[in-house]
Amino acid sequence: MSYRIKSIFYTLQGEGARAGRPSVFCRFTGCNLWSGHEAHRLNAICQFCDTDFLGTDGPGGGVFANAPSLADAVAAAWPGGGAPYVVCTGGEPLLQLDDALVGAFHERGFEVAVETNGTREPPAGVDWLCVSPKAGAPWLLTRGDELKLIYPQPGLMPDDLPATGFQHYCLQPMDEGGEPDHTPAAAEYCLAHPAWRLSLQTHKYLGLP
Repeated sequence: MSYRIKSIFYTLQGEGARAGRPSVFCRFTGCNLWSGHEAHRLNAICQFCDTDFLGTDGPGGGVFANAPSLADAVAAAWPGGGAPYVVCTGGEPLLQLDDALVGAFHERGFEVAVETNGTREPPAGVDWLCVSPKAGAPWLLTRGDELKLIYPQPGLMPDDLPATGFQHYCLQPMDEGGEPDHTPAAAEYCLAHPAWRLSLQTHKYLGLP
């Protein structure tokens, strides 16, 4: 199987329960909740995505013919030492991520994390599963390591969530690139409901990719 990758880059994980961890991000192209084209945003299930996942023209991006070649490219982005960590993201990475690629990452010493909208089953062997469900989309994955809920989402507010089984519950203010700033409301909710922790997009504050 070949893989279409928007970009591969080394940075700090900027949000969620593992914020601050050095990571290689492997951003897959494509998503099942939005085409990525602005002309389609208003009719998409997910209308607030802030990520460019179209094409293969980002840093380190391209079409990789097989799992070993993509895993080698990810390994080349790791500076050495420490605990190698790859974050498979998108778009929706589970449209492409498969057993062969997870295995190839593991063979190169990587812990494999996935950031998904929760509409598709992950391959076996994923080490860290972060699910960020979207209102109006089918929500298949109700167990994992981290639930990261973008807030507010009419139709998918914390008080309305079904019973789930996650280790960490993170509430992340929606950032639509303008007003209003949802951070105070998210912080207030976390203070009143201490099972939740506030997730800020620290990479944006730091000017990191």
